Amino acid sequence: MKNNTWKICCALVIIIAILTLTPLVLPEGKHKPELMGMPYTLWVGIAISVVLWLITYVAVLVHPGKND
Repeated sequence: MKNNTWKICCALVIIIAILTLTPLVLPEGKHKPELMGMPYTLWVGIAISVVLWLITYVAVLVHPGKND
């Protein structure tokens, strides 16, 4: 179970890293909508950072070499 979770965490990080360079996250010339005065790209970047932090936390807990 832990090995599968580790592989899922690795795959999610790779997918998110690829998605951050697409127009979905970095649209050209788009600054709206805003959330609390922050432009679109900034709040999406913050959300991605939080998601990556959570994935990293889970990955540390289930790392295959943790008990070595």
